[in-house]
Amino acid sequence: MNKHLNELVELSALDKSIDDFTPLIEQAQKKLARKVTKRDDVSEKIETINGQIEDAISKIASYEEQIKVQNEQLNQGVSKMDAVKNEKELQALQVEEELAKERVVFANEEIDRQNGVLEVRKKELEDANTEFEKINAETEKVAVEVNEKLATIDGSKAKLFGEREAKTIAIDQKILAFYEKIRVWARNTAVVPVRKQACFGCYMKLNDSAYAEVIKDEEIKTCPNCGRILHLEPQAQESEAS
Repeated sequence: MNKHLNELVELSALDKSIDDFTPLIEQAQKKLARKVTKRDDVSEKIETINGQIEDAISKIASYEEQIKVQNEQLNQGVSKMDAVKNEKELQALQVEEELAKERVVFANEEIDRQNGVLEVRKKELEDANTEFEKINAETEKVAVEVNEKLATIDGSKAKLFGEREAKTIAIDQKILAFYEKIRVWARNTAVVPVRKQACFGCYMKLNDSAYAEVIKDEEIKTCPNCGRILHLEPQAQESEAS
């Protein structure tokens, strides 16, 4: 294999190794993101339950105030009895008394109902807090694992970037620019092998003339179908030579 093509093959392999870290990084980040999302969901659930508890407490206080008002009205009704002058006034006082008693009964029933709601919500809050503590601990553990993994990946990438920089300095800059131009759209398939007379980038078969040029290995050749840089693998070169 000619020197320039060999340099591009090695550079392409380095670029692929660097890019191979991307899915590993994304996988680690997604794992942490799932835990954070779950923790946030539980936190939101706790906030909702706390709001429901506050609402129940507020309603209980309101009904208790209503009972107080109605009891005062009942007491006033009793004192007014002595001042009743006729049947009509008596009936009016009795209606007021019945309404006040109904309101007291209703308020007491609502207080009982809200106390029931309060009991359920407090149990839900207890369970949610326990769940939050568990998922928070898991999230923190995963965060540590992910950060360690990312730190390891960053170290490996830094090493590969160093190797890449050394190679790009040594490569003819026109050839490097040509490679980078193809890599913009072909990514890690900018340099591909030819196997069974086919480009392993687009999988199209090369005509005999194009294939012969690749075998000669005198110049950098691109696939006439897709434009990727082509090379023969060492085993294939030996086979073609023999």
